[in-house]
Amino acid sequence: MNTPATALTASQCRAGRALIEWTQQHLSQAASIDQQTIADFEKRVRSADETTRRRLRAALEAAGVVFIAENGGGAGARLKFSREEVWEVNRWEDEGGITGEDDIL
Repeated sequence: MNTPATALTASQCRAGRALIEWTQQHLSQAASIDQQTIADFEKRVRSADETTRRRLRAALEAAGVVFIAENGGGAGARLKFSREEVWEVNRWEDEGGITGEDDIL
């Protein structure tokens, strides 16, 4: 079960990026959020507002990160896909064109 979007923690954000091997710059571009805002959030220099957390979470989830709820064992993150599948999805996203365009027979 996923945690509410506002419950994204700095640790989950860092872990999610590490799982899919994204830099803060990549996440910044994917979520349309200033890179310094992400850096400050992850370092806990300042907290992120609800909108920022939602956008960060949505970008990471779209890339294959699944967030694990605080359930007594602690909040966390894992891959929805295997590392190879994440690599393939990222490669496909870089191809451009309309989504599903290559699925047309």
